[in-house]
Amino acid sequence: MNDIEVINGIAKRIFTIRNQKVMIDRDLAELYGVQTKRLNEAVKRNLKRFPEDFMFQLTDEEQQYVVANCDHLEKLKYSYQNAYVFTEHGVTMLASILNSDKAIEINVKVVRAFIQLRQYAIAQTSKTKEIEELRKMLMLHIENCDNKFSEQQKHIAAIVTALNNLIEQPKEHKKIGFNTDN
Repeated sequence: MNDIEVINGIAKRIFTIRNQKVMIDRDLAELYGVQTKRLNEAVKRNLKRFPEDFMFQLTDEEQQYVVANCDHLEKLKYSYQNAYVFTEHGVTMLASILNSDKAIEINVKVVRAFIQLRQYAIAQTSKTKEIEELRKMLMLHIENCDNKFSEQQKHIAAIVTALNNLIEQPKEHKKIGFNTDN
């Protein structure tokens, strides 16, 4: 498996919970080649390194949602304790407490997956803004023309309608992760 495939596989395990991109402790433990229990023990020994914006524990409702929507996390429903999740900063901090070569290698790939998701989100936002600006320019052009609709103005109106449809109904993209805020 090449690095891009690994990074894409990791990106599929990044979820949105409480409006933050996070990874679940079990997925991280699996990637690092350690037991979840051992990963969480290492974190608890270094708790000062993991403030709430780096790591937090899922609520019962969030855990149920994760179990219901992620087949590979089905075993979580039998867990006596809710899972911990780590933000990008928390994952980076894990590298400092899990100091094996594999942990460092995987950590680099996990951070790259977070970066890839951020770049994708920025690109989508930029496209939406460009479409909105183009739509506004075309609307101004139509408003400044005579009330008579020439053939050219009809085409411009059709373009504006198409742009409005693009803005109001974004294309379905393959979603990565899930959002518990729905």
